[in-house]
Amino acid sequence: MSNNNGFSKLLVVDDEPAIRRALTKRLFRAGYECREASGAEEAMEQIHKDRPVLVILDIMMPGRSGDSLLNELSLSYPEIGVIMATAVVDINTVISCMRNGALDYITKPFDLEQVVSTVERVVDKKKLEINIRQYHDQLKNQVAESRGETRKVFLNSIESMVYALEAKDQYTAGHSRRVAAISVAIGAEMKLPGEDMDNLQWAALLHDTGKIYVDRSIINKPGLLTSEEYKHVMAHMAVGAQIVKPMVNQQILDIILHHHDFYDGRGFEQTMKGLAIPLGARIVGVADSYDAMTSDRPYRAALSAEEGVREIKRCSGTQFDPLVVQAFLNIHVPQRTAV
Repeated sequence: MSNNNGFSKLLVVDDEPAIRRALTKRLFRAGYECREASGAEEAMEQIHKDRPVLVILDIMMPGRSGDSLLNELSLSYPEIGVIMATAVVDINTVISCMRNGALDYITKPFDLEQVVSTVERVVDKKKLEINIRQYHDQLKNQVAESRGETRKVFLNSIESMVYALEAKDQYTAGHSRRVAAISVAIGAEMKLPGEDMDNLQWAALLHDTGKIYVDRSIINKPGLLTSEEYKHVMAHMAVGAQIVKPMVNQQILDIILHHHDFYDGRGFEQTMKGLAIPLGARIVGVADSYDAMTSDRPYRAALSAEEGVREIKRCSGTQFDPLVVQAFLNIHVPQRTAV
């Protein structure tokens, strides 16, 4: 059995006893202490009593539905992670659940090994979220010599967190550091004020934090993603914002939420376009795309620096803000360093 260090209590909510037994049996073997509930009311009683770290919640149940219960959990128990279980993959319902606080989903009939992998990923996310919140509380109580010194300590902690996440994947190692370096260089070229530069750097370092939620097999898929897989990956923006919300300002959250928006408004489910997109998001979007294009990926080799620049120029005015592109072209893009 694995050592979950206090993160072992789970609750399985499903109206079918056979499904509950199969899940709890396999998760027990993985080191988790599982409770069961057959419906929403019983689930709330168990949650109030045991305070599990994670709830596996069936969407379709007799009486009160799982997505209705999710809304109550998000409001009353935001510290508890939720994985939605569904027999029919309606991606719009899944995305809606993610936006309302769910951290992942599993589909019936269950692949029990995949369930364990999903649970482990979400528990890791909750550990990360709690660590961030605890660090934020420490900073609030800390008597720092100056506001700048407090920010420096905080940023160093965030950097360490991001590096630890990326170290698990050879394809993303060092990505956030490079995106932050390019973003800051663009921001300096555009003469952003000091506080905006700080927020830009923090947001660039944190922009992919939500990928802790994304199935690694999808991120590292050697071929093209299906529509459903693409939507799953793109949910990392909302999830990342949820993770860091306790300890960042709204400007940073907006950059994380919108860094994949297209300047012409044709990006994934975006609600704004052009100059309405936060400037920091437009900057991180260019930096993120350039580094992704010039990095090896499971489905293709890296483009050269020259090819990456040409692609950024080609997409000026459509995917990217022309003013940000011009600033990008004016700077010397930092050389890739070993990580």
